[in-house]
Parts: sequence; C-alpha cells; structure tokens
Amino acid sequence: MESEITMATIKLMNQDLVRLDGFDNTNFTLWHDKLKFLLTTLKIFYILDPDLAPLLEPTNGETKAIKAERQKCQEDELICRGHILNMLSDRLYDLYTNTTLAKEICNALESKYNAEEEGTKKFLISKYIKFLDNITLLLQVHELQVIVNKLNAVNIEISKTFQVRAIVTKLPRTWKGYRKKVMYSSEYYSLEQLQKHLQIEEESKLRDRSENQLEGTSKANAI
Repeated sequence: MESEITMATIKLMNQDLVRLDGFDNTNFTLWHDKLKFLLTTLKIFYILDPDLAPLLEPTNGETKAIKAERQKCQEDELICRGHILNMLSDRLYDLYTNTTLAKEICNALESKYNAEEEGTKKFLISKYIKFLDNITLLLQVHELQVIVNKLNAVNIEISKTFQVRAIVTKLPRTWKGYRKKVMYSSEYYSLEQLQKHLQIEEESKLRDRSENQLEGTSKANAI
C-alpha cells in the first residue's frame, strides 16, 4: 500500500502541472498558493486544516476501518510534511526539519512571512505614491510600473485607470499645463497612450530646452 502511494506521488510530482519552485524568502503568498494547489492535487491538503482532530491512540477493540483511517492519516502527514520541507530553501529546511507536524511548519512560515509581506505591501504602496528624484519622467513612470508588478505579486492590484490618474497627478510643476489638459479632458487615456504622450511631450521639452540654450549661447557670443 505504502509503495503504491509513493509511486503515485512521484508520478504526479513529475508533471509540470504541480511542479513547485523552492521558497527562497520572497513572494511567500505566491509560493503558499502554489503549495496549496499542489497539496490539494495530492489530496492531502486536509492535513493542514486547523480544525483537523488529532489522531487517537490505537486501542485493542478498534475496527479495521479505524485502523485504515489512522494509517492513511499518518502516511498523508508524512507525505505532506515531506513536500513542504522539500519546497524550502536549504536554510529554511535546516530550520524546520526537526518540526514534527506539517501544520506546525506552515503555521510558523505564515506567522513570519505574512507579517513581513504586510510590511512590504506598505512600503510598496508608499513608494508607488512617490516619484524618484533626479531621474527623467519616463524613467519614473517605468519605475512605477515595476512597483505595480511587485504589488501584483503580493495580491494588491492597481487598476490602469488609477495608475493613469496617479501618474498625471504626480507630474512635476513644469508639466502643469499638460496635467490640466489630461485631468479635465473628456477623452479616455489608456496607460499605454499616456506613456506615448509623455514620451512625445518630454522629447519636445528637451528639444525646446536645447534650442533655447543654443539661442542664449548665440546671443552671448554676439555681444
């Protein structure tokens, strides 16, 4: 029986459908969701149920059905714990390898990394609101998109309409006229369209600045 379970598990794990990367201290929520899918596919996720009653000690008068149920739970516990440990980095494996129950390992990971991810979410949200200093506007917009992708990875979705409004609102003072134009326009601007418009506007501003500098230099030389 145990051999059949082991072979079935190995066969299933070789499928790309349930292949899971090792947890390396980043993107815990994403990793945890994949782990849940894997253990559900293996029909052993119930082992992590906080309401799962502990196994009773065997008695002389118990039925074969109860014995079989106990054996299945013990095997599922072993497989579940093994999969969780196998999907941890070497450092985390060494840290939790002496933890007896799969549920205890998961509870410890959730307690640690859920708290860390909450801090990460707050940091990313704060960073999203602020533009970086001393870089061009388009680089700032690109940086915002990187932050959005990181927010998505921790299950915080920001709509493109909100992103457009956030970018327009945070435009520097030198873009005051353009900001008013977009903010009060009845035309809908997609995120992609806004990025194209910003590129055109910035190139135009750089060209005007360069021409003004050349004109100023010419006038200075003529004096």
